Amino acid sequence: MFTGIVEELGEVVRVTETGDDSALVAVRGPLVVSDARHGDSIAVNGVCLTVVEVDGDVFTADVMGETLRRSALGALRPGDRVNLERAAALGSRLGGHLVQGHVDGVGELLDREPAEKWETVRFRLPAGLARYVVEKGSITVDGVSLTVASVGDDWFAVGLIPTTLALTTLGVRRPGDPVNLEVDVLAKYVERLLGDRFTGGAR
Repeated sequence: MFTGIVEELGEVVRVTETGDDSALVAVRGPLVVSDARHGDSIAVNGVCLTVVEVDGDVFTADVMGETLRRSALGALRPGDRVNLERAAALGSRLGGHLVQGHVDGVGELLDREPAEKWETVRFRLPAGLARYVVEKGSITVDGVSLTVASVGDDWFAVGLIPTTLALTTLGVRRPGDPVNLEVDVLAKYVERLLGDRFTGGAR
């Protein structure tokens, strides 16, 4: 479990295809590897990955085909910057919201509207996710916990403060760039519970 509060900007060192539609991704992140061990979870652009090796300030993770297909990690190349967050510890402050690190779909940055001290950024929503996104609700974009400022049938917008612009990849994303989206898991549970209530548990 994560909170959507990015701890550091990492850098992709290498991406090695391993066959069977999978890859090994090596990422440099001095902070997140400072206490990392084999089997630990680290979110990379919002995708929960398992550490298989630590070498100095670089960790390596297996990325299976399902993850490559359902997220934007398949587009990563050496030199790319990525948002990194270690799994939340019990008793730690929940600065963002409950984030699983399970991507629901890949969106697209549509446009940016700079203001004096922040930016409004609009993203395209994949079909089927709009029903989980509400104004003033929570959404995770590339691992960053954000509050929805406005929402349409196939898009949503967020406001990015200077800290988010400076300390995450969202500050340099351009129109057309893909982003990983994870909707609020509570919305999905509510949908499932209400569906069971009205159908008597039948699928």
